[in-house]
Amino acid sequence: MPRLLIVHHTPSPALQEALEAALSGATDPEIGGVEVVRRPALSAGAADVLEADGYLLGTPANIGYISGALKHFFDTVYYPCLDATRGRPFAAYVHGNQGVEGAVKAIRDITGGLGWRPVAPVLELVGRVDHQACHDLAATLAATLSP
Repeated sequence: MPRLLIVHHTPSPALQEALEAALSGATDPEIGGVEVVRRPALSAGAADVLEADGYLLGTPANIGYISGALKHFFDTVYYPCLDATRGRPFAAYVHGNQGVEGAVKAIRDITGGLGWRPVAPVLELVGRVDHQACHDLAATLAATLSP
C-alpha cells in the first residue's frame, strides 16, 4: 500500500486547523488505498522518508523562512534520502500572518534539490486558514499515490 508521510510543525491553533483539514483530505474515503503517516518535523527522520511514497509538508512562516523544526528535518534527511527519493511527489502548505514568500521559496529550493516533484504549488495561507484548500491539497497528493 502506498504511504503518504505528513511532516509538520504545528505550534499554533491556525496550523492545527490546517493540519486537521489536510488529514481530512489525505484520508478522504473516496481516495482509499493510501496509508497516511504523520510525524512532527522534529521527530521525522530518514527512515520515515525512505519508507514513504509521497510527502506533505506543513510549516509556519517564521521571520520570512520555514520553521526551524522543518529546516532541522530537511538537514537530517537531505543526504541520506537524496538519491532514493528523487521524483517522488510532494505538496506543502505554509501559514503566516504576513508574507510567506521566503518560506515558500525555501520549500521550493530544498525540495528541488531533493528532486521531489510538486503536485501543486505550495499553498500560501496568510491570516485565516482556508480549510477547503488544505483538504484539497492533501487529497490531490493522496490521489496521485492511490493505486
